[in-house]
Amino acid sequence: MTALRFVDLFAGLGGFHVAMERLGHRCVLSSEIDPDLQRLYALNFGIEPHGDIRSIPLPDIPAHDILCAGFPCQPFSKAGRQAGLACETNGDLASIIVSWARAARPRYLLLENVPNLLRHDGGRTWRWLSQELRHAGYSLDAKVISPHEHGVPQIRERLFIVGCRDGLDQFAWPTPSSRPTDVRDILEATTGVEGRVSPRILEALETWDAFLCSYPQNRRKPWFPIWAAEFGATYPFSTIAPLAVPSDALQTYRGSFGIPIIGGSREQLALALPPYARTDRPIPAWKARFLELNRELYEQNRSWIDPWLPRLAGFEHSFQKFEWNFDGTERSLWGTIVQLRGSGIRAKSPNAAPALVAATSSQIPIIAWERRYMSVRERARLQDLGSLSHLPSGQAAATRALGNAVNAKVAELVGRQLAGATHSFTAAA
Repeated sequence: MTALRFVDLFAGLGGFHVAMERLGHRCVLSSEIDPDLQRLYALNFGIEPHGDIRSIPLPDIPAHDILCAGFPCQPFSKAGRQAGLACETNGDLASIIVSWARAARPRYLLLENVPNLLRHDGGRTWRWLSQELRHAGYSLDAKVISPHEHGVPQIRERLFIVGCRDGLDQFAWPTPSSRPTDVRDILEATTGVEGRVSPRILEALETWDAFLCSYPQNRRKPWFPIWAAEFGATYPFSTIAPLAVPSDALQTYRGSFGIPIIGGSREQLALALPPYARTDRPIPAWKARFLELNRELYEQNRSWIDPWLPRLAGFEHSFQKFEWNFDGTERSLWGTIVQLRGSGIRAKSPNAAPALVAATSSQIPIIAWERRYMSVRERARLQDLGSLSHLPSGQAAATRALGNAVNAKVAELVGRQLAGATHSFTAAA
């Protein structure tokens, strides 16, 4: 098979480039607006990317067979404002892809975005994009895929969109692998103190590990988030919002960690409540259910929770919440992958890491049994980009670039099914 030509739009670290190059195809143009990522792309691939894609005139687009684009997901992500096509900075980029497809008429389209693109604005955004691409001459299909389904130990659901001007009758989505994944497969041998978690975080993890070790072995692990501030709390929430209760009546209840609610002002009374309960509006039903479950958990286990609870009281609110996100018989935190989130400490199975996020370095996965954060190179391997010679050096830059990257293994597998390859090589995860 003759090598196909591809363009790599919104290229980032080059996930699509790695994938297409493995398949034997040749990049004829790349575009990336971030100067630091432009520099890394040039070092890794020997191609100087164009800057802002808006500055490339449509008549200057080189002939190509495959249009690859991991267009910015922030306008459609559930984690953001979901401004979508109205986003002032990136909302027009989906329409630019349509313009490129109409102008250059490549045979294939291979796009990536967040799953919420399908649901954004009640489904209207996806209906618009799919209709525009079909009007441009493409048969389309879309599927949500995660790397862990194909041998890479990261749970990261992303929407892949494929298009072909000749129809998709011969296309089939890649079959998931039956091989189990393990985060240990991508870890490096590390020495020294680089990446070690802080003493404060280590103390919080030790505290929650004591909770897990004390939890009765013959009882099922809680499936719901554990919000320790509810242990001993009695303030009302089901029939009336906590701060809708008159001050005198509210002071007859107990707030966070069972401490009596007292104070001379409404502000002081509010501070005695957990942050999520400081409201005069009705508590949402899902949250009310979690409060009920946590109070039940406490009442059933207070004989061992009461001696443990004072260890947690001095921590910041996010460290007072815990999610047991793994199955099996493991009852120690130190055998898990930990992620620190605003919603609490999450302990996950070592079979697969949680999705890398671009927004903050505080959510870098922690290898609990080594008491350290994942390195930049290890996180690159979670995106199947570990073979790149040059990666971002700063922690914030690496977090942003890897959190936004296209997973090369998934892109390769989908690309092979869509456009074929000049050889049979597939890189290992």
